Amino acid sequence: MKHFIKLSDHKAIDIYELFEWTDEVCRGKHADALKGKSVVMFFPASGIRTRVTFEKGIYLLGGQPILFPAETLDKKEELKDVCGYLNNWADMVIVRHKDIHVVEQLAMYLTVPVINAMTDGNHPCEILADMYALSKIREDFTKDNYLYVGKDGNIGLSWKAASEIMGFSLEQCCGIGYEIDGLVTHRNIKDAIVGKDIVCTDSLPENVLSDFKDCQVTKEMMELANDGALLNPCPPFYRGEEVSDDVIDSEYFIGYEFKKHLLEVQQAVMLYCLIGS
Repeated sequence: MKHFIKLSDHKAIDIYELFEWTDEVCRGKHADALKGKSVVMFFPASGIRTRVTFEKGIYLLGGQPILFPAETLDKKEELKDVCGYLNNWADMVIVRHKDIHVVEQLAMYLTVPVINAMTDGNHPCEILADMYALSKIREDFTKDNYLYVGKDGNIGLSWKAASEIMGFSLEQCCGIGYEIDGLVTHRNIKDAIVGKDIVCTDSLPENVLSDFKDCQVTKEMMELANDGALLNPCPPFYRGEEVSDDVIDSEYFIGYEFKKHLLEVQQAVMLYCLIGS
C-alpha cells in the first residue's frame, strides 16, 4: 500500500513503472482489481475531467465510487477522527482539495492509499498523464525542450517537478512577479518559444491577463518553435487569453484525443497504490 500525493515523492523508475501499469490497463488487464472495494472521493463541484475519469476508472475496475463535496473535509470535526471511521469502510481515498496539508493529513491517519487529484500547489495525475501520452507520440519525450507559459501555480510547479525527476529541459514564459524558482524565465513568447519542442500552458485569472500580454501562444509563435513542436494547454484553456483561437484550431494543438489517457493513467495510479510492489 502506498500513496500518490506529489510527483516529487517519486523517482524516474517509479514513473516508468506507472507507465507499465498503464500499458497493462490499456491491454485490458486488471478488469476486476477493485471488485468489492469502495473508493471514497472528495471533489469540488467544478471538477469535470479529473472526476469523470477517476469515477469511470473505478467503475471499469469493478469498484464502487462514493462521492462527497471537497468542503466536507473543512467542517469542525478533526480529520484524524474522520479517518478513524473511514478506515473501517474505505479501501482507497481520492482527494481534490485546494490545501495540500489536508491531503497529507489524510495520508497520515488513513490506513488505505490516498491519491491527490489536485491541490492549489500541484496536480500530479494530470502531468503524469501528459508524460505518458507524450511517451506514445515522441521518440523520447525526455529529450524534448519544454516551455511552460503561465504563472507560478499547480501546473507549472508540477511540470517543474516532472522535469527534475525525468531530466528534461524546462523554461518559463511569464509576466514579472509570476516566476517559478529555479527556472529560466522569459518575458516574451517570441523569444521563449525558439528551440522548444513541447509548449505547455495554464489558464490565467482575469486580473493578471494584462501582465501576460506578451506571452500569448499563437499559431504564428508556434511556427518559431522546433519542427514538429506541439502545443499542450492544460484544460480548461481559454481561447483569446493564454492561447489564440487559431493555434487551438491548428496542427500544433495536440487535441482532445491526447487527454484520453487520463482515464487509464489514473486507473494505473490506483492499482500502483493498492496492489503495486
